Amino acid sequence: MATFHFDLVSPEKLAFSGEVDQVDVPGWEGDFGVLAGHAPLVAAVRPGILTIISGGQKQKVIVLGGLAEVSDDRLTVLADVATSLDELDRAQFADKIAEMQDKLSEHEGSELDLAIARLDHYKSIQQELNTTAMH
Repeated sequence: MATFHFDLVSPEKLAFSGEVDQVDVPGWEGDFGVLAGHAPLVAAVRPGILTIISGGQKQKVIVLGGLAEVSDDRLTVLADVATSLDELDRAQFADKIAEMQDKLSEHEGSELDLAIARLDHYKSIQQELNTTAMH
């Protein structure tokens, strides 16, 4: 299988850099997979689980928003936050969800809609983390 270069960058660190077979990205307009030779694309990244496939191995990383750019034989994801499942503090993540839920009453109108959508994405990440497929 043809490979391409992938960089996953967050403000804190370069979370991943290397040759990969495929990357599955959680996009705001739908999840999408990138293979070598993918058409150029710029897409907003929603909070979700990004999957890196290389040499038959899968690595899952939680991203909490950002931007993805496919160009030539390269994919770059600039993530607001990128945390590998090994580094994730699940209790802290659950606390963040509870805090977001408590603060919903502080929002109105379209701001409330965005807060609810973000909370839903966080809850879907938590649900994926709790399934046996993630262990």
